[in-house]
Amino acid sequence: MDDNLPKLLTTPMTDRNARTLERLARRRLERDGAAFVADLGIGLVQRHRPTSAAADAPVVFDELFGRLVRLLAVTRGPGHVDELLRLLVEGRPDDPEFDRYAASLLACCQAPADLAVVYAEGAAASEELRACLLQELVLRGVPVAETPGIASWATSPHWRDHPLGALPLVAAEPEREPDLPAWSVDGSSCGLPYPDPEERHPAPRLDAAPVAAVETTTDATARAMASAVANWADHPEEPEGRVEARTFALAEPLDAEAVPAVLVRLGLDCLSELGELPKPGARTAFGVVAVEPAEVWQLLFAASSTGGAYDSACYGAYGRLHAWRSLAALAGAPADAPPSEVEASVRACSWYCFGADTPWFHRVVWDLGVLTVSPDGRHLAVLAATTTD
Repeated sequence: MDDNLPKLLTTPMTDRNARTLERLARRRLERDGAAFVADLGIGLVQRHRPTSAAADAPVVFDELFGRLVRLLAVTRGPGHVDELLRLLVEGRPDDPEFDRYAASLLACCQAPADLAVVYAEGAAASEELRACLLQELVLRGVPVAETPGIASWATSPHWRDHPLGALPLVAAEPEREPDLPAWSVDGSSCGLPYPDPEERHPAPRLDAAPVAAVETTTDATARAMASAVANWADHPEEPEGRVEARTFALAEPLDAEAVPAVLVRLGLDCLSELGELPKPGARTAFGVVAVEPAEVWQLLFAASSTGGAYDSACYGAYGRLHAWRSLAALAGAPADAPPSEVEASVRACSWYCFGADTPWFHRVVWDLGVLTVSPDGRHLAVLAATTTD
């Protein structure tokens, strides 16, 4: 241990002192390597970890610990990943949410070869970190089933009961270009694929012959369809989040031209105050646009992985899982269908995105409207979600 460390650990945990310790950690990482940063973090954990399970650690300490983790995770160098694992096992044991965050950092910033240590026998890495890191790498196009040091764990049956274990080890066609965060020591950036609230569309024709629709929504189906946006509505810091997930059986096959007319007659909450549209051809906020499944997957993945307006991100691994659950339910695939069957069902459906300037949608950034029509044209599923800051 560094001789100066005991003195540093007695520093009162104030905002100013935390910034000083972080600057010191950056300098020492570059000069002396990763062990000092890990030792500093572990020492701070031992000093500031609550003695009671019901107590909370000081916010300043939590923020500093997170910055030390990010410093090790995003900076490449000898022993950085090993020391990060040592820091995590001391500072965030049995913390699945933090494991998801750490996995996103590592997959973004470290070389796959340097991540093999996470999967080494006896490594101080949780199964959650390993599973999440594996899926983060898959999203980034890493052939995990062929990568030395990772392949044996990735292809082992022992982790297949994990929620992420059913996902394929190669990205499917709809998920080949995910919006993933670019992490740095000081922050991150990520694209948001949601439609521009100011976008206008040619007003669709709504005079198509009416098609009778009967609602078939079940609680289980609604939950599955809403998997990717559940964090918009269920997260305690997203009080303005709303989700509507419903399914309908149609009396006769639905033509593509009749989709907007049927949509506005379904009695959806999100379109309940749509108002009178201008004449066909005029520009309006209400639009129904045919899209490829990949575009829908991108929306669903972003909704889950990056979260809404507040801290409700699930990160890449669970973002992938939730996006596939929503996509499968929208396509009418059985809940236990293998990935290949889900992908075939998704390809066979017709997909649309829609948006509208109604009071239900917040029209800030985070608005999502998706509908799908079954191959026979007799079944329609709708998912709408919105949240705001």
